[in-house]
This record gives sequence, C-alpha cells and structure tokens, in this order.
Amino acid sequence: MTSQISVDDRLPAKDPGPGPASGLRGHPWLTLFAVAIGVMMVTLDGTIVAVANPAITDDLNATLAEVQWITNGYLLALAVSLITAGKLGDRFGHRQTFLIGIAGFAASSAAIGLSSSVELVIGFRVAQGVFGALLMPAALGLLRATFPAEKLNMAIGIWGMVIGASTAAGPIVGGLLVEHVSWQSVFFINVPVGIIALGFGLFILLDHRAENAPRSFDVLGILLLSAAMFSLIWSLIKASEWGWGDSKTLLFMAGSVLCFGLFAFWETRVAEPLIPLGMFRSLPLSAGTVLMVLMAFAFMGGLFFVTFYLQNVHGMSPVDSGLHLLPLTGMMIIGSPLAGLAITKVGPRIPLVAGMVATAAACFGMSRLTPDTGTVTMSVWFALMGLGLAPVMVGATEVIVGNAPLELSGVAGGLQQAAMQVGGSLGTAVLGAVMANKVSSSFIGNWNGAHLPPLTPEQADQATSAVTVGVAPVPEGAPAELAKAITSVAHDTFVSGMNTAFVVAGVVAVLAAVVAGFTKRGDNAAAGAGAAHI
Repeated sequence: MTSQISVDDRLPAKDPGPGPASGLRGHPWLTLFAVAIGVMMVTLDGTIVAVANPAITDDLNATLAEVQWITNGYLLALAVSLITAGKLGDRFGHRQTFLIGIAGFAASSAAIGLSSSVELVIGFRVAQGVFGALLMPAALGLLRATFPAEKLNMAIGIWGMVIGASTAAGPIVGGLLVEHVSWQSVFFINVPVGIIALGFGLFILLDHRAENAPRSFDVLGILLLSAAMFSLIWSLIKASEWGWGDSKTLLFMAGSVLCFGLFAFWETRVAEPLIPLGMFRSLPLSAGTVLMVLMAFAFMGGLFFVTFYLQNVHGMSPVDSGLHLLPLTGMMIIGSPLAGLAITKVGPRIPLVAGMVATAAACFGMSRLTPDTGTVTMSVWFALMGLGLAPVMVGATEVIVGNAPLELSGVAGGLQQAAMQVGGSLGTAVLGAVMANKVSSSFIGNWNGAHLPPLTPEQADQATSAVTVGVAPVPEGAPAELAKAITSVAHDTFVSGMNTAFVVAGVVAVLAAVVAGFTKRGDNAAAGAGAAHI
C-alpha cells in the first residue's frame, strides 16, 4: 500500500503560519547560514570522533566493541530517527524541531565530555543521534520553505557543500583538539557552537508548517525498525566474542530478520507508514538507496581502522593522523563540485559507477598497506578514495529523490540520509567483526612463531584485545629487544586484520559500482532534486 500523504502535506505554499519574512527574520540566505551551523555540528561529529577513539580507548579502558558502539550508537540513533523526525517537523513546525535539536545536541555533547565511563559516553552518543536527527530534515524543510524555487537548488548545493566540508574536516579538527586539549574537547566544542546556532535561529528562522500535516505516527514501525537494526548490529559486534555459530549470535540475527519482516508487513497495512514501500517499485530509486548503504559501508567502516593504524602502528599524534588524511578529505571537497558538473552534463550513472570503481581500487590498495608503508603511498590511496566518494555524495539526492513520486520526495530525501547512516553503522560493525576474527585467529600463532614467552589464557585475551586496536602489549619494564619483537608481532597481526577488512570493503565497493549501473536521472529530478527533505 502506498502512502496516503499528498503533495500538499509537504509543500509550504499553503503555510498557515507566520506571513512573509520581514527584516532579518525569514531572510533566505541568513536562514541558510543558521541551519548550516547546526547541520555542521551533526556531520562533523560523524567523523571527528574517529580520531578521538584511540584516546577514549586508553582513558576509559574501553574494548574494541565498546569503541565501535560510540560510533554505532550515534549512527543508528540518527538513522532510525530521521524519517520520524521529519514527520515531527511537518506536524509541529520545522523551526521548533530544529531549535530543539540544536539545544539537545549541545546538551548531550556536554554530557559526553563530563562522562567518566564508556557506558555513559555511548548512552549520550545515542541521545546525540536522536537530537541530530531532528536537525537534518528540519534544516532542509526550512530551506525549501524559505527559498524561491529558482534559487532553491543553489541553496541545497551550498548546504551539501557544508555537509561535505564538515565531514571531511572531522579528522583534522578532532586531531587538533585531542592532541592540544583532550578527547573531551571534541564534544565540548559543540556547546558554544550550539549556543550561537540557537541564538541565531531564534532571531532568524521563520516557522513554516504544512496545512495538511500528518496527524499520526507509525510508532510500531519505529519500534520494529529499531529492534531490527539493534539486533543486527549487536550480533555482528558480539560474534567475534561469542562465535559466529553460537546460539546467541544466531538468535540475534534471526530476531533481526524477523523484525525486518514484520516491519515490511506492517508498512503495507498502516495508513501513514514510516517508509512507504511503494517507492521501491522504482528500480533506480532502490538502486540509489542500496548504493548509499554500500558506499557508507566501505567509507566509514574503513575510516574506523585507519585512525588506529596511523596513531598506534605508525605512532603519529592525533594532529599528524588528521593531516595524513587530508588527501582523502581534500579530494572529497575538491571533487564534489566537479562531480556536480559531470552529473549535470552526462547524468548520474557514469559518474557514480566511476566513483565506486575508484573507491574499490582505493580499498584494494589500502589492503596492501604494511606497518612500514610511507606517507606518499598512503596519500595516493587516500586521495583516490576521496575522489571516488565525491560523485556518490553529490549524486545520491538526484537519483533517489528524482525517481520518487513528487508527493513522496520528502520521505525519499530522508531515506537517502538514513541509508548513509545505516551503511556507516553496518560497515563499522561488519568490518570490525572481520578484523577481530582475523586478529583472534592469528595472534597467538604469530606470537608463538616469534618464540616469545608463553601467555596464560587471561594474558592472551588481554593481549589480543589490545592488538585489535593496534596497541602492542609490551609488559612494563620489558627489555628493548623483547619489546621490539612484541611490537613487531602486534603490528603485523593488526595490519593483517586491517588488510582483510579492506579487501571486504573493496568487494562491497565493487558491488556498489554494479548497483550504480542501475541508477538514472528521474523524471522528477528537475522538480524534486532540490527538495530532498523529509
């Protein structure tokens, strides 16, 4: 059953709220500036924490699985909440949900910085994700309601550049803060930024809401989708500890499949579904959604390990590791406008296929990194990945929204954002499981092969846990020769696991290139590409 939401539910033309903008309030370009500040916080936090992970691991004595949940909790909460948050904006006004999101995101950021345990960090990261979800669709809703049609595409383009630039700047900003202040400062920085965004928003943003806004919410759909995603990610993270064939692992995986099935069934019965499944009758739209998941899987999952590789294997400072990632982040920023021109000229299919082929090549190239790989070689693969990712980041809106019915363009825009968050979460979990499995299966053999002192079962478990994040388990006071041998075994084992994870990421990127071949510019692209919001 398709959604009963009509075009009028989404368009701001029948806005019964405040009248036309007067003075600064409701000014289009000031509105863009106001929402860009808030969105920048959310997207920056998606990658800035990657550089802080080693410091958090050390300070809070966190395990690999716990560190993964610092990322996964945020991404999952963001992904699951996006579409619901968009409907809240339609119902109660995008200005209200945006401002609540700003305040909540800043407050939860402060709470993370004050946390004394990894469990509290994870909990408040989940809260961050929920409040971040209020920001993203509300920002686009405000832009669509504020800008005239002929300037909306330009505004959305600038908004997209802010997302790309802040995503790319995360590792560098995070490195500077971690090295010169503390890992807590990565989160505390959101407080003054949030205060500025909140104050600016209160004076600038004009309330807009649809006349026929949805009056009900798919609560059961939200619960089923949340349960399905939690069960899936949890089973993947715990599989390395429990074992892939363990009954607990299989139980959570089966629960995930069941919840996904029930969710799909329920969405065909409810009057206002969380995700109208009728949209997926469009093959290009479905391909674009799958493409976003696979792209984020390879990108975010791979980036998770690169920071440990740079800091713990190469011994770089957080700032140095961020600077070494500059070829990746810089090419994303440079490549985005070039990709936009190419997509406008020849359509999305060729740039998207080429981008994922380049990303796959970069992943396979990084699967050949060693503990001694030099900066030039690393930079080549990082730059190639950034250049490959740019067309996918730029072209996804046109593919997904342009191939959706106009009355569902908002839901399609939310689907694009959710697909990226889910893909990043899955990538971190799956590649983390691959990494942990490879390390646990080879570390003791490598240790014994180097004729190092035997380890007790407890020592072996502790050492293996350290190696999964690239830390050499050198005992305090160990002779230099012994320390060197342990470090060599630990780093070789870690890099072997990382290489295996990048091979998997490369295969996923190849699959994404195949999927990209089914994309095309939609019939609604001209009317809907700029309206990618929930």
